[in-house]
Amino acid sequence: MVNKNDVPGIKQILDSIELFPSEILEDMIADYLTNPASEEIWFTDVENGNPIAFGFCAPEKLTEGTYNLYALGVRSDIQGKNTGSKMMNFIEEHLRANGHRILIVDTSGTEEFKQTRRFYEKLNYQQEAVIRDFWNEGDDKVIFWKKLN
Repeated sequence: MVNKNDVPGIKQILDSIELFPSEILEDMIADYLTNPASEEIWFTDVENGNPIAFGFCAPEKLTEGTYNLYALGVRSDIQGKNTGSKMMNFIEEHLRANGHRILIVDTSGTEEFKQTRRFYEKLNYQQEAVIRDFWNEGDDKVIFWKKLN
């Protein structure tokens, strides 16, 4: 799990992959780092004391046992080396062990995210829905679903 000392390393990951602007990370992670009752889950894979990958998920409001993976990032120079799959295995097992039922993943429908969509399909996530023009004009939201138990 993430601690305050991991934040600079996560920012470096974000800057290497451009998942979202690293400047907003501190606001995004503040509740997790300061609120012991937070249901958010931030997790990392660390190599030589530095994060090389991170993930962030939180419960879907008004549901029971459903989480949404909002971010999964692997440092650009080590992508394609099974780190992302290990991260997904970790969070799926963690959620299962805590009695959660479903993990949702949202991604983009653009050509740039084609490899990302294939990644989730290889991990047995099913494409559940497409919301046209969600992120921006011509950029659909593709929703993947996996039953955890």
